[in-house]
Amino acid sequence: MIEAKGLAMTIAGHSILNEMSFAMRKGAMYGIIGPNGAGKSTLLRLLSGMERPTAGQALLEGKPASAYKRKELAKRVAVLQQGGLPAVSFTVREAVTMGRFPYQNWLGEEASEGGRVVERALRDMGLAELQDRRVDGLSGGERQRVALAKVMAQEPELLLLDEPTTYLDIGYQVQLLDTVKRWQAERQLTVVAVLHDLNLAAHYCDELLVLHGGGIEAFGPPSKVVQPDLIERVFGARTVVLPHPETGVPQLLLLPEVPPAEERREEASS
Repeated sequence: MIEAKGLAMTIAGHSILNEMSFAMRKGAMYGIIGPNGAGKSTLLRLLSGMERPTAGQALLEGKPASAYKRKELAKRVAVLQQGGLPAVSFTVREAVTMGRFPYQNWLGEEASEGGRVVERALRDMGLAELQDRRVDGLSGGERQRVALAKVMAQEPELLLLDEPTTYLDIGYQVQLLDTVKRWQAERQLTVVAVLHDLNLAAHYCDELLVLHGGGIEAFGPPSKVVQPDLIERVFGARTVVLPHPETGVPQLLLLPEVPPAEERREEASS
């Protein structure tokens, strides 16, 4: 569904991405990981058609993403921006209903199934009880859930998520990604997510694309990508990688340079 051919991006004379090529199949979930400044959000914007690359192409179903008309693209691609929704004065239900824009006529009308889609999005994100609250009265985590419900109501074929777990506590992080994963399986949705938590990325993504130094450092299943040598090379962190006791997916344990607190207390008392 997604193909990058010689994709490159330069901003203000600074090269962000350098001639990268890859393909992502329909119906899978991909994670984009890498250190700060590696170009993860830039790559997502190029895949969404929001920006044009300096060189190369980002293709959706064989057509450059930037060549689609606005409503045509919105029926195929939904984007959850980093930071989610701003603190607007609309109600939660009104904000989620905005996701139906691609299916509305110039009067803002559409067929009756739109209401059913909105109801499901509100329910799936645990927002039914908040639907009459104003978005500007919600916490950052609640606004993030509203933002995801809005893109769910859009019913895309491709869902692009830029750090979707920002502002969410651990319970809602799992709920959000469980919902995305279930939604992906039910609808054969293709999902590409920029994620900072490598353990979450390993749990939920079928494949991981690792960006480093403007290029692709690795691309493959978590079992091949989440390796101590690669993590140290890309992130500068020493780790131990162990299989999760229930799922078997690789999980990282950090090896800090500073000794544990208990060890420091013993040294101080001696």
